[in-house]
Amino acid sequence: MPAPRFFGYGSLVNTATHDFPDPQPARLAGWRRQWVRATTRPVTFLSVRPDPDCAIEGITAAVPGADWAALDAREAAYDRLPLPPEALAPAPDAPVSVYRAKPALIGPPSPDHPILLSYLDTVIAGFLALFGEAGVARFFATTEGWEAPILDDRAAPRYPRATPPDGAVRALVDAALAQLGARAPG
Repeated sequence: MPAPRFFGYGSLVNTATHDFPDPQPARLAGWRRQWVRATTRPVTFLSVRPDPDCAIEGITAAVPGADWAALDAREAAYDRLPLPPEALAPAPDAPVSVYRAKPALIGPPSPDHPILLSYLDTVIAGFLALFGEAGVARFFATTEGWEAPILDDRAAPRYPRATPPDGAVRALVDAALAQLGARAPG
């Protein structure tokens, strides 16, 4: 039987942030991305919530030997949930799980919990590489919570797996944030 897989919808789409094998583009129906703040973190980060009218793009990748320890440690603020196979396209040949922020630890975005621009740049670099500019536009359209402030930490990234954005990523992120009316703190 093939190794179980996870569905990544944020920084895990950027394969420079991990070495899980066999990353494949995928679409998950019935879910929406959302920015949430955690009581355990000083920043806002991505999670997902059920939404029957939405579908999000991301990747699935294998978890060799069904050893979830490394990924569970990376996603410590999240619960790992099994996904029904019919929610994924293409149809998986192995069980797939998704990580959702632990409900007891989260709240809506707030002024004192910004979105790190280094994190967003890393996410968008992955989406641009895998899905092109149209996929980046779909990422922004299927993500809610843009009222959180944006902290420009590009010069000194606070996100531990930050990948320096090239000019195309910077331009796409900056234009999308301007269109959304997202704001810097202060």
